[in-house]
Amino acid sequence: MTPTARLAAAASILDTLDPARPVEQQLKSWARANRYAGSKDRRAIADRVYTVLRRRRTCAAQGGGDTGRALVLGSLAIADGLIPAAIAELCTGGYGLAPLSKDERTSLDSAPSYPSDAARLDWPDWLWEEAQSAFGMDTERELDALRLRAPIDLRVNTLKATIEQASESIRESGFNPEQVGPLALRLDPGAPVFRMQAYLDGLVELQDAGSQIIAAATGAKPGEMVLDFCAGAGGKTLALAADMQNRGKLIAHDINSVRMAGLSDRAIRAGATCITQMPTHALHENCDRVLVDAPCSGSGSWRRDPAGKWALTAEKLNDLTTMQDDALDNAARHVRPGGTLTYATCSILRPENEARVAAFLTRHAGYSLLAEHRLHPARNACDGFYSAILQRDD
Repeated sequence: MTPTARLAAAASILDTLDPARPVEQQLKSWARANRYAGSKDRRAIADRVYTVLRRRRTCAAQGGGDTGRALVLGSLAIADGLIPAAIAELCTGGYGLAPLSKDERTSLDSAPSYPSDAARLDWPDWLWEEAQSAFGMDTERELDALRLRAPIDLRVNTLKATIEQASESIRESGFNPEQVGPLALRLDPGAPVFRMQAYLDGLVELQDAGSQIIAAATGAKPGEMVLDFCAGAGGKTLALAADMQNRGKLIAHDINSVRMAGLSDRAIRAGATCITQMPTHALHENCDRVLVDAPCSGSGSWRRDPAGKWALTAEKLNDLTTMQDDALDNAARHVRPGGTLTYATCSILRPENEARVAAFLTRHAGYSLLAEHRLHPARNACDGFYSAILQRDD
């Protein structure tokens, strides 16, 4: 495909995106229906779609509308820094973008006008006060970080390798990892992790550097009884298993067991033998540590899933906080006296974070707050996360 045909394809996809379905799933559906598109074409088209979604409001303002075409044109100016003449050269007609209209040229020639600071920073207006509450004087810097493409972070699996051994294996695959944490290695976006021998051999796992910090803050130790109450795909479960050195019992649980479908294969590849998957009706243990990695808005990781930024509503946020309260209350039943309950989200929104912990402490007088951790995209160079360590005192 020509560059302009790729742009036209991205515009078409943006026009037909279903907000109820994951963007990645829809991109795969498009690729199956358009098999003439090679791997480089698919990657370029996907990159353009995600670029637009990260910067939807500024692209719309510069491109002069909300259509897929206007958003793509705006992205060429906003994200790529192209001048109108260079954009016009990409609009050649045929299978590509049609030539620019007079109105489009005028829009691309003009400085975009924004109705609010939220619009200028590609942020929903209704969440502006929440962003300011979370970030204060750093609001602009942090929101800007959330509209940039995220790097690829890997966690070194200490059950199989040291960070030096994992780094060497990655270098043998032709890539130069940067160490950004005790066990965190960072690669440029687009690196083919799943084809690397280090990944295939279980030396590394895909996991954001911030997520690694949150998992480590749980404090799981060898020989303990640990429960990952909202295990999902198992990223933090595998990190906990490594912290426990495969000694003790690590229970992986999720109210929707389908989310854990791939965990067994991941555990085998990682050499994590202390993990037991357990459905809700079988949970009876009182554990030394319980982790609640709660379902949330994902606002801290909107650079990776930018569609979520525009799909979230006040009603959905309210539903999430109810789910978070329920998860905390249910998980608390499995903490032994003196044990700890860790609450974590990949959200930067206080209603999902500090407010949930405060509400929990009001309902559970036998718990006390030991520590809180907050990670910010710009300040900490990772996804946004929150965690609180709560101790059962009675």
